[in-house]
Amino acid sequence: MDDDKQRQEVSLIGRILSMEALLMLMGVLSLIYGIRNGEPMNVFWGVVIIPGVFLLIKVRKKDWKKHWEEMEEEQRIREAIRNKKTLPPDEPKEG
Repeated sequence: MDDDKQRQEVSLIGRILSMEALLMLMGVLSLIYGIRNGEPMNVFWGVVIIPGVFLLIKVRKKDWKKHWEEMEEEQRIREAIRNKKTLPPDEPKEG
């Protein structure tokens, strides 16, 4: 029981100190520091980092395997269409 509780605590700490949380904290602190001290470069980085964190979270949650399968299927369809256009037309059948 004690081992399970320790594992849960480590997992909680890992989630709290995740890369996304640290990036968000950095962005917010940079933004606050820049506004408070009139540093436009810090404000800029804060404004860039904060939406970047949300974009990172969205990208990481995307099902990339499914995405690449869809891209391969689309490529096959385009290749088939291209092959049909380059083939000579069928000869008219006599008879």
